[in-house]
Amino acid sequence: MSQTRVKMMGAVSALLIALVTVPPVLAHHSFSTEYDRTKPVAVTGVVKKVEWRNPHIWFYVDVKDARGKVVTWGFSGGPPAFLMRQGIRQDVLKIGDVVKVEGFRARDGSTNASGGRVTFSDGRSVFTASAEDARPD
Repeated sequence: MSQTRVKMMGAVSALLIALVTVPPVLAHHSFSTEYDRTKPVAVTGVVKKVEWRNPHIWFYVDVKDARGKVVTWGFSGGPPAFLMRQGIRQDVLKIGDVVKVEGFRARDGSTNASGGRVTFSDGRSVFTASAEDARPD
């Protein structure tokens, strides 16, 4: 066997190993893996940050807790392309908007949640989660 062929086979083997081991790290997790549908969350606060990028949008809301301390909640939404097909554009959530967000708490107990429904102070409401995600009542 020629040296070139051996090198090519080695490169192909390395690529196959990478293809087998990398996807699980990058794989999308199901709703039930990350969020607990038995722990609904509803918070009202001010939009602090919006990340509109794949694989899911994330937006952050500053919420005052019972003691008046500001706690930042992170909400995972649907993929940008899915939301845009639903008529929800990137500029729907603006920093400084007062919103009520309903979703389901992260299984790890953090202040992260699925961002199911966002209701704005003027009464408008949008569903920001993926099609397969649980919807708040």
